[in-house]
Amino acid sequence: MSGLKILVVEDSFLVALDLSDELTDAGCDVVGPAPSVEEALEQIDGVELDGAVLDVNLHGERSFPLAEHLATRDVTFVFLTGYDSSTVFPDQFRDSPRLSKPVDTRLLIEAVSRFSQHRH
Repeated sequence: MSGLKILVVEDSFLVALDLSDELTDAGCDVVGPAPSVEEALEQIDGVELDGAVLDVNLHGERSFPLAEHLATRDVTFVFLTGYDSSTVFPDQFRDSPRLSKPVDTRLLIEAVSRFSQHRH
Protein backbone atom coordinates (compact mmCIF):
# COMPACT_ATOMS: atom_id res chain seq x y z
CA MET A 1 0.00 0.00 0.00
CA SER A 2 3.07 2.13 0.20
CA GLY A 3 2.74 5.36 -1.75
CA LEU A 4 -0.96 5.02 -2.58
CA LYS A 5 -2.43 8.52 -2.87
CA ILE A 6 -5.73 8.44 -0.99
CA LEU A 7 -8.24 11.26 -0.63
CA VAL A 8 -10.02 11.40 2.74
CA VAL A 9 -13.36 13.24 2.89
CA GLU A 10 -14.86 13.40 6.37
CA ASP A 11 -16.63 16.28 8.13
CA SER A 12 -15.82 15.21 11.68
CA PHE A 13 -12.37 16.58 12.42
CA LEU A 14 -11.38 13.87 14.92
CA VAL A 15 -12.61 11.02 12.72
CA ALA A 16 -10.80 12.57 9.74
CA LEU A 17 -7.61 12.75 11.80
CA ASP A 18 -7.95 9.10 12.86
CA LEU A 19 -8.56 7.94 9.30
CA SER A 20 -5.61 9.96 8.00
CA ASP A 21 -3.31 8.61 10.72
CA GLU A 22 -4.37 5.01 10.09
CA LEU A 23 -3.81 5.38 6.34
CA THR A 24 -0.49 7.17 6.82
CA ASP A 25 0.68 4.45 9.22
CA ALA A 26 -0.22 1.90 6.53
CA GLY A 27 2.07 3.73 4.09
CA CYS A 28 -0.50 5.78 2.17
CA ASP A 29 -0.02 9.34 1.05
CA VAL A 30 -3.16 11.10 2.32
CA VAL A 31 -4.75 13.98 0.40
CA GLY A 32 -6.94 16.09 2.68
CA PRO A 33 -8.78 15.40 4.84
CA ALA A 34 -11.47 17.57 3.28
CA PRO A 35 -14.67 18.36 5.21
CA SER A 36 -16.84 19.07 2.16
CA VAL A 37 -17.34 18.14 -1.49
CA GLU A 38 -16.22 21.60 -2.59
CA GLU A 39 -12.98 21.49 -0.60
CA ALA A 40 -12.27 17.96 -1.78
CA LEU A 41 -12.68 19.05 -5.41
CA GLU A 42 -10.25 21.94 -4.81
CA GLN A 43 -7.70 19.66 -3.14
CA ILE A 44 -7.73 17.04 -5.90
CA ASP A 45 -7.58 19.46 -8.81
CA GLY A 46 -4.69 18.23 -10.94
CA VAL A 47 -3.81 15.48 -8.43
CA GLU A 48 -3.50 11.85 -9.51
CA LEU A 49 -5.37 9.75 -6.96
CA ASP A 50 -5.27 6.01 -6.34
CA GLY A 51 -8.46 6.02 -4.30
CA ALA A 52 -10.71 7.84 -1.87
CA VAL A 53 -12.47 7.30 1.44
CA LEU A 54 -15.75 9.25 1.41
CA ASP A 55 -18.04 9.93 4.33
CA VAL A 56 -21.57 9.87 2.88
CA ASN A 57 -23.00 12.64 5.06
CA LEU A 58 -20.94 15.84 5.21
CA HIS A 59 -22.81 18.28 7.47
CA GLY A 60 -26.06 17.33 5.73
CA GLU A 61 -24.48 17.41 2.26
CA ARG A 62 -24.07 14.05 0.48
CA SER A 63 -20.72 13.06 -1.04
CA PHE A 64 -22.31 11.42 -4.10
CA PRO A 65 -21.47 14.28 -6.52
CA LEU A 66 -17.83 13.84 -5.53
CA ALA A 67 -18.11 10.07 -6.03
CA GLU A 68 -19.50 10.73 -9.53
CA HIS A 69 -16.57 13.03 -10.28
CA LEU A 70 -14.09 10.40 -9.05
CA ALA A 71 -15.83 7.70 -11.10
CA THR A 72 -15.37 9.77 -14.27
CA ARG A 73 -11.65 9.94 -13.41
CA ASP A 74 -11.58 6.18 -12.86
CA VAL A 75 -10.69 6.60 -9.18
CA THR A 76 -11.96 3.85 -6.87
CA PHE A 77 -13.50 4.78 -3.54
CA VAL A 78 -15.15 3.39 -0.45
CA PHE A 79 -18.02 5.07 1.38
CA LEU A 80 -18.10 5.52 5.14
CA THR A 81 -21.61 5.58 6.47
CA GLY A 82 -23.67 5.53 9.60
CA TYR A 83 -26.68 4.48 7.51
CA ASP A 84 -27.76 0.86 7.46
CA SER A 85 -30.15 1.36 4.60
CA SER A 86 -28.92 1.33 1.04
CA THR A 87 -31.88 3.51 0.01
CA VAL A 88 -29.84 6.66 0.73
CA PHE A 89 -27.49 5.56 -2.05
CA PRO A 90 -28.28 6.51 -5.66
CA ASP A 91 -28.65 3.49 -7.97
CA GLN A 92 -25.16 3.78 -9.46
CA PHE A 93 -23.57 3.56 -5.99
CA ARG A 94 -25.82 0.95 -4.44
CA ASP A 95 -23.17 -1.74 -4.93
CA SER A 96 -20.17 0.44 -4.12
CA PRO A 97 -17.99 -0.75 -1.26
CA ARG A 98 -18.91 0.79 2.07
CA LEU A 99 -17.78 0.63 5.65
CA SER A 100 -19.97 1.27 8.66
CA LYS A 101 -18.99 3.89 11.18
CA PRO A 102 -17.28 3.72 13.55
CA VAL A 103 -14.75 2.31 11.12
CA ASP A 104 -12.72 -0.74 12.03
CA THR A 105 -9.07 0.02 11.13
CA ARG A 106 -8.46 -3.46 9.76
CA LEU A 107 -11.46 -3.22 7.41
CA LEU A 108 -10.43 0.27 6.31
CA ILE A 109 -6.90 -0.88 5.44
CA GLU A 110 -8.30 -3.95 3.70
CA ALA A 111 -10.66 -1.83 1.57
CA VAL A 112 -7.97 0.70 0.68
CA SER A 113 -5.43 -2.02 -0.18
CA ARG A 114 -7.81 -3.09 -2.97
CA PHE A 115 -7.33 0.31 -4.62
CA SER A 116 -3.81 -0.71 -5.63
CA GLN A 117 -5.30 -3.35 -7.95
CA HIS A 118 -6.83 -0.53 -9.99
CA ARG A 119 -3.56 1.28 -10.40
CA HIS A 120 -2.65 1.91 -14.01
